[in-house]
Amino acid sequence: MTDNYLTKIDFSGFDLPQPLLQSLAELGFTHCTPIQADTLPIVLSGRDVAGQAQTGTGKTIAFLLATFAHLLRHLPVAGHPSPRALIMAPTRELAIQIHKDAEELGRYSGLRLGLAYGGTGYDTQRTNLTEGVDILIGTPGRLIDYQKQQIFDLKGIQVMVLDEADRMFDLGFITDVRFMLRRMPLPQKRLNMLFSATLPWRVYELAYEHMHEAHLIQIAPDRKTVAQVRQCVYYTANEEKLPLLVGMLRTMDPRRSIVFVNTKAEAEKLRIHLVTNHIRAAVLSGDVPQIKRTKLLDQFQRGDLPVLVATDVAARGLHIPDVSHVFNYDLPQDPEDYVHRIGRTARAGASGDAISFACERYSFSLPEIEAFLNFKIPSGQLSPDLFAKTIAPSAEALRRHYVRPGRDRAPPGPSRSPPPRRGRRP
Repeated sequence: MTDNYLTKIDFSGFDLPQPLLQSLAELGFTHCTPIQADTLPIVLSGRDVAGQAQTGTGKTIAFLLATFAHLLRHLPVAGHPSPRALIMAPTRELAIQIHKDAEELGRYSGLRLGLAYGGTGYDTQRTNLTEGVDILIGTPGRLIDYQKQQIFDLKGIQVMVLDEADRMFDLGFITDVRFMLRRMPLPQKRLNMLFSATLPWRVYELAYEHMHEAHLIQIAPDRKTVAQVRQCVYYTANEEKLPLLVGMLRTMDPRRSIVFVNTKAEAEKLRIHLVTNHIRAAVLSGDVPQIKRTKLLDQFQRGDLPVLVATDVAARGLHIPDVSHVFNYDLPQDPEDYVHRIGRTARAGASGDAISFACERYSFSLPEIEAFLNFKIPSGQLSPDLFAKTIAPSAEALRRHYVRPGRDRAPPGPSRSPPPRRGRRP
């Protein structure tokens, strides 16, 4: 976190419980970011907040501090001891990251944390929740599953946090979110916080319905992206994209890069080409099992894996320090996805590069993206030295490594028996 990213407001100036101040000091957090400075005075006084700020500006620390402080200063609701706070996130990766941050920030609080997300760990998560937690963090689907089994109820909720609210709508989770909110105490009987990088009208409506006179906080609402992101677009032919990407990955020293594509099939195809050209890369998409996704993210954060090829499942909710470059190998068809993709770099006041390829297939998205950003993305000058001579993967490499949707990767060997059919295809 760079100094010019912070305000002059010190965390010690707030009326925070001592366990939180101790954690902040050990983590090296002394001064607030703008969203933290504007949010904390309101929520620490017990009033609701709907906050908007660019991704990577410290929203998570803001709502975690408020949650811990509120629970430490209030007794549990009689007869409903668990959980006392519910934090909902749209993706598994974001829920895991929030839980990790909560463990660090609440290490001296004595409050118990629970985590619930789909894809893995069903029985382990269930057992943890059965034993009782104070703060429950999770994704809507798995939370509803456990709630319907009466593993926990929501009558004792004292704090509700909804993170990345606009993404809840995008992913179709808003019905599940409303299901949970309607089973909590009335909005005026709990502390409510809603955070998002964008606040469209549908999010305003959600805040109005399920929060109590929420204060709206917007940090630079007219700026869709942080100033530290250096944006550039290259106008390329379809067949030029791979040589250009390989050339840039070899010459620009992008130590930790995310390459975004629009489809799972394209992600796997691109990974094969990168590996064939001696660039270590892995795919993060909806088809990757959760255990493997977590392992890949750990490798990426440690720097053991320099390139992550991702679909938009990774565009939100990942806080990965020091992502040097984001490549839009395929321009997204939704302008908001562009904002969230490039928000993976230049986090916490750092700088970063966002490089986009406007190819023949997806260049039609560029005018809409620029209209949404309210400025024209600078164009890069193509020159022969930017392009690398690439090696095409062999047919055997494609056969052995290509992952078809819903199937496992074929193991090494001369052949593979097809899986048994379970019925006539409709």
